[in-house]
Amino acid sequence: MTPAEKRAGMSLAAIFALRMLGLFLILPVFAVHAHEIPGGDDLTLVGLAIGAYGLTQAFLQIAYGAASDRFGRKPVIVFGLLLFVIGSAVAALADSIYIVIVGRVLQGAGAISAAVTALAADLTRDQHRTKVMAMIGSSIGLVFAISMVAAPLLYTMVGMSGIFWLTAVLAFLAIGVVVYVVPTVPVIPRAAGGRLVDVLHNGQLMRLNVGVFALHLIQTAMWVLVPAAIVAGGALPLPEHWKVYLPAVLLSFALMVPAVIVAERRGMMKVIFNAAIALLVVVQLGLYAFGDSLLALGLWLTLFFVAFNVLEAVLPSWISKIAPAHARGTALGVYNTLQSVGLFLGGMLGGWIAQNYGPSAVNLACGLLALVWLMVAATMNSPPRRAVAPVAR
Repeated sequence: MTPAEKRAGMSLAAIFALRMLGLFLILPVFAVHAHEIPGGDDLTLVGLAIGAYGLTQAFLQIAYGAASDRFGRKPVIVFGLLLFVIGSAVAALADSIYIVIVGRVLQGAGAISAAVTALAADLTRDQHRTKVMAMIGSSIGLVFAISMVAAPLLYTMVGMSGIFWLTAVLAFLAIGVVVYVVPTVPVIPRAAGGRLVDVLHNGQLMRLNVGVFALHLIQTAMWVLVPAAIVAGGALPLPEHWKVYLPAVLLSFALMVPAVIVAERRGMMKVIFNAAIALLVVVQLGLYAFGDSLLALGLWLTLFFVAFNVLEAVLPSWISKIAPAHARGTALGVYNTLQSVGLFLGGMLGGWIAQNYGPSAVNLACGLLALVWLMVAATMNSPPRRAVAPVAR
């Protein structure tokens, strides 16, 4: 890759990661913290607070992606990050579960995922785009893993309010990265119309969209329950949950990196992709049948992180290979919309199912969803091999 491509990949992955931190940092701690604020005893409201971020994301991703096609990527990204800062401040000042939900809705209104990934595609050549998309996808998995370890410690030091203020500061710093670090955007020809229809009629793209929906629904639904399960299974207080997350995270990355390398270099992306989905099914069944002890929870969480990190690296890479170049922002808007719907429904459904049918029913529902995804993924064509294209200067 050229120095400009490397800088684009690293800076955009950092922006994406900083924004996703606003979602992930609350997952390991909020379900426990919620009991200390008015309205926090209702698991459905707790799930809504966790997933509300995805609600406005779902409504706005396509609009942001299309706006970035028309007005440029950077202005749209900066505007979205400003909204994220405001939402973080509202959540930090909240004195009830209801104000937290408002803050999370405003955070989600900064729906810049499509614009960021489209900008990454604009700034890279075809033969290197997979690497950059994998960097962005891996950054999501990395931030998620770091959040699992850091959130309990941060919660002990600065509380829930402090975590929200931290995410506001990080998002503000991300604006500086957009303005001063991300390379200048080349002029990309845009199509006059019909882009959304083209995306929705592309069966391969829509199968990937189903996948990102399922992955983030499962992820968010699980973390409505995981913190309480660790407390119950091992009598481990919240500030010490890092003792479970840290070994799981480190081991999962040791297993994930070789898998992603094999997927790309040996043309085995579909095989690795399907294997990771199958692992999600195994994890959910394992949590249902053998998830009572702390040791068992550690094992299943490690395997979950392996599957999650592989899929987060492969999904945007695959999308980048087949998304229409003339409407990349719109295509990625649809992709990120389905991701956001998954985030929202995962929190809502996870809390509702647990409230009405018990925690084990959540694992069964997630396992069934992962199985359906596996059957859909099995019908996909393998992604095209990389093609060489001239450098965009």
